[in-house]
Amino acid sequence: MNNEMNLSFIGGGNMARAIMGGLKNNGFDMSAITVIEHDAQKRAQLAAEFNVQVSDSYVENNDSQTFNNVIVLAIKPQQMQEVCRQLSPKLRGQLIISIAAGIRSKDISRWLGNYQTIVRVMPNTPAQIQAGVSALYAMPSINQARRNQATTILDAVGKTLWLEDEAKMDAVTAISGSGPAYVFYFIEALQEAAIGLGLTAAESSMLAIHTFSGASLLAAQSATDIQTLRAQVTSKGGTTEQGILALEAANIKEAIMTAARTAAEKSRTLGDDLAQ
Repeated sequence: MNNEMNLSFIGGGNMARAIMGGLKNNGFDMSAITVIEHDAQKRAQLAAEFNVQVSDSYVENNDSQTFNNVIVLAIKPQQMQEVCRQLSPKLRGQLIISIAAGIRSKDISRWLGNYQTIVRVMPNTPAQIQAGVSALYAMPSINQARRNQATTILDAVGKTLWLEDEAKMDAVTAISGSGPAYVFYFIEALQEAAIGLGLTAAESSMLAIHTFSGASLLAAQSATDIQTLRAQVTSKGGTTEQGILALEAANIKEAIMTAARTAAEKSRTLGDDLAQ
């Protein structure tokens, strides 16, 4: 990967580490990355693991020093407003990428003094193994070159999907952002069922995890739609049919849909609350 940009990460948590790991695996020049992180132990670990520059503050020498040309806000949503207010006077046209859940681009813009060069991203935790999916939304003033920069960064940790309507971010948060937890929940249930049926914990874990990952790979790589794939496993009068009937009797599909709707609503209210 040829470097066409220098990056500053504000925050060195799990998602920032995931993105840096993906960039490193893709051949990015890691010396072109600076991480601003208050925790001294984290700074030392990041420098050792990724060969990045580290700092404990926005400006090391004086107020004339500027950031790299892309700034990734990898902080908790509750920290965003204060960080933006400190960052605002130091901006000189850099691309701002926010990966904070729930925080809308218009609010980031407002906190940055009506700054417009902002891309909002909703990644998910499989980014930690470069198997994530990230939805991106760009403010209207963002040009294609800036979009390409954001795509390059997030492509390093998995698939990317550009949205033209930021309101869809709440649905994305509910499906792909929260979705890994739903998957882990289902795997957990299969493991417990397997143990209840007499398998060992190790056997149960291996079967449940690889059944889920294998089925997901088949769904991703097959030209057949999901409903047909499910029907192909569900032979009339067979064991799978009985299992599916039990799931339907328990209204499991509706429960999953309710979980997603509830998570989407929480994303909307989080954005409202933090916009104050």
